[in-house]
Amino acid sequence: MPAPNRFPSSAGGAGFGPLAERVHALGLRFGLHIMRGIPRRAVAARLPVAGTGFTADQVADTTSVCPWNSDNYGLDHGHPGAQAYYDAQVAQFAAWGVDFVKADDMLHPFHEREIAAYARAIERSGRSIELSLSPGTDVSLAHLDRLREHATMWRVCDDLWDRWEDVEAQFARMARWAPSQSPAGWADADMLPLGRIGIRAERGQDRLSRLTRAEQISLLSLWLVSRSPLMMGGDLPTSPPETIELLTNEEALAVLWHGTAGREVLRENGLVLWTAEDTDGEQRYAAVFSPAAEPRRVTVPLGSIGLRPDDRLRELWTRRDVPHDGRSVEVDLPAHGAVLLRATGESEAPTAGRDAR
Repeated sequence: MPAPNRFPSSAGGAGFGPLAERVHALGLRFGLHIMRGIPRRAVAARLPVAGTGFTADQVADTTSVCPWNSDNYGLDHGHPGAQAYYDAQVAQFAAWGVDFVKADDMLHPFHEREIAAYARAIERSGRSIELSLSPGTDVSLAHLDRLREHATMWRVCDDLWDRWEDVEAQFARMARWAPSQSPAGWADADMLPLGRIGIRAERGQDRLSRLTRAEQISLLSLWLVSRSPLMMGGDLPTSPPETIELLTNEEALAVLWHGTAGREVLRENGLVLWTAEDTDGEQRYAAVFSPAAEPRRVTVPLGSIGLRPDDRLRELWTRRDVPHDGRSVEVDLPAHGAVLLRATGESEAPTAGRDAR
C-alpha cells in the first residue's frame, strides 16, 4: 500500500486507485516499480498470504536476496503460497488500474521461475498489464524465447547514467539485440538520463545531465534506430527547453515509430553506421556515429548506408536537407556526435503525419 504522506490521494485505504484514475484522465497509462519477492518485514512478522492459510515465512526463500537492496527475500516457487502471493499483489494492482509494472531484480541472475510466476499472476489478474524486467546485467539472447513469452520489455544492461562511457557501451549491446526487436518483445537500453536528473538519485547530486548535447543526440539516435523503448529518466517540469525539444522531435521519433530492421552495418576507423527501413517502404534511415573525442568531418558512401544516388536526404535533429553528389555524403560530427538521416526517393514524399514541421 502506498504511504499517504507521499501519496495523499491514497488516504483511507484508497491505494493508488485515485492517482491511476487521474493519470488515465490525462490520456496516459499508470505504472509501478516493484522489487522481486516478498518483504523481509512480512517474513519476520509471519504475516498471512492473502487468500491462503500460509504465512510469509513459509513461502519465502531466505537464501535468495538482492545484492543491492535489502527489502525483500525471493519466493520459494516449490511452495503453492508463493504463486498466491504474486497473484494477490497483481490482483491489487489490477483493481487500482495499473497498466505497467517494472519488476526489478529479475535478471541478475536470470530468475526464470520468478519471472514466469509474475507473468502468470498478470494473466490471472484479468487486466492487460505490461511487464518490464530489469536490471539486465546477466540477460542474453539465449533467454530470448522465455523473455518474449513472459515480458513486454527487458533491460540489457546495468543502470545507465549520464556518462559517455555508459552510452558508448550500448552500441555493442544494441547491435546484438536490434535484429530481435519486434512486437513480441523489446530489448530496453535503459532510461534516458536527460534533463534534470539526480533529484533523489543514488549516484550524484541534483543536476542537469552531464552529457553534452552531441552525446544526448547520439544516445537518442541509437535508442531510436535500435528501437529501444524510450523511458525518460529526468524530471520533465524542471528540465530545460532544449531537452524537451529533443524529446518531442517528431521527425526523429518517426524512426522509432515507423522504423524496422534497424541494424549496425559498420564499425571501424572510429565510425559506427546503422541503417533502418520504414514500414511503408517509402523511406529509409541511416545513423552515423562518431565515438571519437574530437570533432571530425567524414565522407560516407551512400551504398554503405543503404541509400541511392537519387535519394533526398534530411538530417532529422536539425530538420535540414543535406546535399550529396550521388555517390557519398559529407557530414560534420562533433565529439561523440551523430547525425540521423532520412532518405526519400525522388518519386516519394513523406507520408501524412510525417512531414517536416
